[in-house]
Amino acid sequence: MNEILLWRKIARIVTLLSQRLGVDAKQALNIFYSSRVCTLIHNPKSGLQLLSDAYVAEEIVMELQHS
Repeated sequence: MNEILLWRKIARIVTLLSQRLGVDAKQALNIFYSSRVCTLIHNPKSGLQLLSDAYVAEEIVMELQHS
């Protein structure tokens, strides 16, 4: 996936996280970058980049709930 497209996807996911968790964008960004999902989304073989932004954000929320 093109890096610019990936950055835009990450921005949309962080925005969704911010709304879903009721935190500011900086906190949402920290949550995203400390998640297992972040590692996966940067790996083209995972296929996570192809899933919807909402699905990826929900995966992070679920990861938070199980940690």
